[in-house]
Amino acid sequence: MLSYRHGFHAGNSADVLKHWVIERVLSYLTQKDKPCFYGDTHAGAGMYFLNSDIANKTAEYQRGVKKLFGGAAAPLPFSRYLSLLSQCEAEVGADAYPGSPWWAAKILRASDRLNFCELHPQDYPKLEQLFKRDKRVKVFNEDGFIKSVALMPPPEKRGLVVIDPSYEIKSDYEKVVQHIVALHKRFATGTYALWYPVVDAARAAKLEHRFIQAGLKNTQLYELQTELPENGGMYASGMIVVNAPWTLTQDAQKVLPWLSLCLSSSAVKAQGKDAGFRIKTLCDE
Repeated sequence: MLSYRHGFHAGNSADVLKHWVIERVLSYLTQKDKPCFYGDTHAGAGMYFLNSDIANKTAEYQRGVKKLFGGAAAPLPFSRYLSLLSQCEAEVGADAYPGSPWWAAKILRASDRLNFCELHPQDYPKLEQLFKRDKRVKVFNEDGFIKSVALMPPPEKRGLVVIDPSYEIKSDYEKVVQHIVALHKRFATGTYALWYPVVDAARAAKLEHRFIQAGLKNTQLYELQTELPENGGMYASGMIVVNAPWTLTQDAQKVLPWLSLCLSSSAVKAQGKDAGFRIKTLCDE
C-alpha cells in the first residue's frame, strides 16, 4: 500500500525517539575505524519541511520536536541529536526536519556505505535527489522487505538496518519479526532497529511476545508514551533493537525520563513518575 506519507508525521514524538536511537547506535559503531553499513527499508523522502501543507495537516511536530526546547536542559546522551538538528536547520532551513537517511548520512564517514529503499512514487524522487552527489549512497525504488534481505550480508560485516514500515497492513506486525529473523540469519553480527507505533495495546503486546519467542540475543525495547490511549490514534511508539550496543540502555535510562517530561501530555505525567516510558530486555545476551 502506498497511501502512507511520512510527511504528515515528520518531527513528531515517534521521530524524536527513532532518530535519537539511530544516532546513538551509529555514534557507537563509528567509534571503531572499521567501515560500517547502514540500511533503511522504508526510507521516505529524507527531508521534510514543517511549514509545508502536508506537515501542517496534522502538525504533529508541535507535540514532538518543537517541545524539546525551553524546558529542562537535555541530558548528555541527547546532545548530539540536538547538535545535528541545529546543523540541519543551518544548512537547509529553520523549518526543516530530517528523516532517518539524513541522520545516518551525517553521522557516517567517507569509508561507510548506505542503502535506502523507498517505493512511494512521490517520495522516491525526493530521496534520490537529496543524495545524488553522495557516492556512499545507493537509493532503490524497490520493496525494502525484499531488497534488504538480498543485500545481506554486507561486506563490511558491521552495521545497522532500520525497519520502519507504515503498518497500514496489520500483518506487518508479524512480518517485521520474520523479516528481522531472516536478516539476522544472513548477518548475525548486525544491529537491527525496528520502529513500531502503539495504537492498540494488544497488538503491540503480541509484537513484543513474538520477539521474545524469536529469541534473538540482546534484544532491547525502548518505548515512549506521550498521550492517553482513550484519546485515540497513536499514543506511544517504540524501538526494538537487536544486537543493541551495550551503551544504549544506559543512555536510555538518562534520556527517556527527560523525553517523557518534555513530550508527554499532562494526563500521562499525572499517572506517575515512570508512566511515560518503558525500557525492557526482551532477550538477554
